[in-house]
Amino acid sequence: MRRKIVIDTDPGIDDAVAILLALASAEVEVIGVTAVAGNVPLAVAERNARSICELAGRADVPVHPGCARPMGRRLVTAEHVHGPSGLGSLVLPLPDRPAQAQHGVDFLVETLRREEAGSVTLCALGPLTTIAMALVKAPEIAVRVRQLVLMGGASRALGNITPAAEFNIYVDPHAADIVFASGIPLVVIPLDLTHQALSTPPRIARLRALGNRCGMAAAELLTPAAGEYSTRFPDGLPLHDPCVIAYLLAPELFEGSAVNVAIETVSELTMGMTVVDWRGVSGRAANAEVMHRIYADGFYALLAERLALLP
Repeated sequence: MRRKIVIDTDPGIDDAVAILLALASAEVEVIGVTAVAGNVPLAVAERNARSICELAGRADVPVHPGCARPMGRRLVTAEHVHGPSGLGSLVLPLPDRPAQAQHGVDFLVETLRREEAGSVTLCALGPLTTIAMALVKAPEIAVRVRQLVLMGGASRALGNITPAAEFNIYVDPHAADIVFASGIPLVVIPLDLTHQALSTPPRIARLRALGNRCGMAAAELLTPAAGEYSTRFPDGLPLHDPCVIAYLLAPELFEGSAVNVAIETVSELTMGMTVVDWRGVSGRAANAEVMHRIYADGFYALLAERLALLP
């Protein structure tokens, strides 16, 4: 049976590739997309989500605008990595289909109340604001979520937006704190893992050689522009968000551990830090499966295989 998923996203270069991977995979049914401010402001994120769905020939997938700012902080964006459009050098036509009128928070609440309990998986590719606000509005939906797989956090790899914090968690640490305390079964894909999944030139060339528009688009997205970020990763940029979808499709490509993760929400020095208790010294119960290893060659083979099925 196909797994029903909702993708919560802030596209974003790697978000775009993750959406394409999900839409190319028969194992999952994307029943909706919610957009959230993060890599880019909300208006850009939801427009990009619609354009990516149309690129994949899936204009039928509803895109719901979610939260435009974090719960208690000013919005921090990442155009310095993703470019003003959020999609690097890739230029897509403006989407034909409008965004849904229903807010992303209301869509999540309504969907989780309507669908059979334990049948919907949430895939979080950006800050957790929209998901957290849904939990605040309707706490009872937490027990109806099958699983929440999220890209966020770091421990041994430390941060990528501050010395201590990964971007998605840093943008809205208060939302992350709500999600990690919700009791939802969590799978966490942190920087420690995604830094093992580098978009090397041969891997990008394989996508470009597919010859279809989605393969070419993915190759363009993953080709690093000159600048500080690419200089930090001379062997290829880490591919973060598609690892969330790949985990659902091929969990055998991943290794992880059940641990407790706490979110720092007070100290400005370490705001948004994911404190991962690998040794169990805190005495706090495990609240997440944190992945720490990926078989990168298998991951990129899966990505190429699936993108080849798209237009």
